Amino acid sequence: MARKLRVEYPGAVYHVLNRGNRREAIFRNDTDRQRFLDTLAEACAKTGWQIHALCLMPNHFHLVVETPQPNLVAGMKWFLGAYTGGLNRRHRRCGHLFSRRYKSLVVDGSEMPVPARGWCLGTERFREELLESTEERMGAERYGKERRESMQG
Repeated sequence: MARKLRVEYPGAVYHVLNRGNRREAIFRNDTDRQRFLDTLAEACAKTGWQIHALCLMPNHFHLVVETPQPNLVAGMKWFLGAYTGGLNRRHRRCGHLFSRRYKSLVVDGSEMPVPARGWCLGTERFREELLESTEERMGAERYGKERRESMQG
């Protein structure tokens, strides 16, 4: 069966996500996370994308991307290939980093909320758990407000 074509048009807003192969980590350390962000910034410079929100988890990522030009497919091909190639060279490994194709869900830009500080995609319980773990590592005073906002939801 053929794959579904991706919807691309100028000004589209997408929720893009991808998971590590076999649900394995896509970041080994903070350097990998920074390289991911640097590669994403380079992809944005090449394509004109605007990132409205992102969430980096150990084995997957979420992005909310606005594409002024209909270039999500070409940009993601470059972005995922460049990040994977760099990670493989850095850690002396080969092969796939990501599992299957990335998912891209079109978001109606006119209804998209402006992301609040600490905003992350996912269920309310997921957000609570994420904020709890962040609070444990970074301290309640740093993320307490977002946690309270999440609990009031």
